[in-house]
Amino acid sequence: QVQLVESGGGVVQPGGSLRLSCAASGSIRSIYAMGWYRQAPGKQRELVATITRSGSTNYADSVKGRFTISRDNAKNTVYLQMNSLKPEDTAVYYCNADLQPLGLMWSRDYWGQGTQVTVSS
Repeated sequence: QVQLVESGGGVVQPGGSLRLSCAASGSIRSIYAMGWYRQAPGKQRELVATITRSGSTNYADSVKGRFTISRDNAKNTVYLQMNSLKPEDTAVYYCNADLQPLGLMWSRDYWGQGTQVTVSS
């Protein structure tokens, strides 16, 4: 059984910083791309950033220059450093992984339960 568990959300003032973490656990053969998505109230879930196993990254235009995604393959963990936060960054942030469990010949998407980030003065 595979799980993705996020941590690090909270309430922060505009201009502040937060660091999200997401650890994958269970019977894992390999993890390919990992990423962060977010969903604000009344809006669709949107991509924030992704990172390949080799470290290539991709960011939404709205977070470029402010957010940094990274990963530790030895720990099966992905991080999202969020700086210069704005009220419009308020959302539930979800971790995603393209992951191949032990015993399967293919990978599939896994999602975390989500962590709330609120940017407010």
